[in-house]
Amino acid sequence: MTMWHRHCLNMSKDKRPRTFIETLNNCNFPLYPSIHTFLQIGATLPVSVATSERSISCLRRLKTYLRNKTGEGRLNGLMLLNLYRDVEVTCEQVIDIMAKKPRRIDLVL
Repeated sequence: MTMWHRHCLNMSKDKRPRTFIETLNNCNFPLYPSIHTFLQIGATLPVSVATSERSISCLRRLKTYLRNKTGEGRLNGLMLLNLYRDVEVTCEQVIDIMAKKPRRIDLVL
């Protein structure tokens, strides 16, 4: 039995951490450096791979549809728009952002 295992068994059942992040907060780095590193990796891994699979399939659809018609910057923008389509964006926000960007051509009226 390892020291970390004994440490966890000595905790009362209601005080034992239930998630990677709770365990990471309870882990003493100088005493358990390997366990701490393992918990950091475990806490940063996604619970499911559905998000990454969705983004890859979204990118594949966009690339198939647009192929060589757009540059990489536009393709990344379109992919982000598709992924985050639930985020509310108003016309005023878009106009404000576009107004702050410098123009290529100065129009004189």
